[in-house]
Amino acid sequence: MMVENFQELTNLQVDALKEIGNIGAGNAATALAQIINTKIDMNVPRVSILEFDKVPALIGGADTYVVGIYLTVFGSAPASLLFILPVEQACRLVDMMMGQPAGHTVPENMGEIEYSAMMELGNIISATYLNALVAFTQLTLAPSVPALGMDMAGAILNAILAQFGEVADHVLVLETQFRKDDEDVVGHFFMLPEPGSLNTILTALGVSH
Repeated sequence: MMVENFQELTNLQVDALKEIGNIGAGNAATALAQIINTKIDMNVPRVSILEFDKVPALIGGADTYVVGIYLTVFGSAPASLLFILPVEQACRLVDMMMGQPAGHTVPENMGEIEYSAMMELGNIISATYLNALVAFTQLTLAPSVPALGMDMAGAILNAILAQFGEVADHVLVLETQFRKDDEDVVGHFFMLPEPGSLNTILTALGVSH
């Protein structure tokens, strides 16, 4: 049955989406540890479905300078994926990944190595979240190669809309928390479905209304 008002998702639906997020995050943390040889804990404290025009406010406003990693998902539920976090948080995450003291990386000295680390992280998170979604839903979903951008949040969202065409009015948001020692970084992982894709996912989860 079609879900028409995504604000009225049942607790069961939200719990199922959160569970998928946490399995993806756990797998991403394991994959990351194998690459960087250090443990960064990841979890998904909050999952929500948000109106598309409220996305910029969630990440600090359209003028917030952010790092965004985005890619397209092909298959049964076409969508765009976007992992986005304010540039200062991205710098802290790079320091975590590269075993550097907090504050070592600043926006002015982010270069190829730092971008490469962020790209690798985006790749891992996207793949593990999608794999968890596929395991739960049995849908066919395949990601494109990711692209990385550093710009104002509004500009990155506009670029995605221009590149990927039509998206639905609502997006799936997985708040993603990274922790290493006592250091915390929070980013947001968005799934911007094409019209109908969110319903396909909820129906495949077996928890649609």
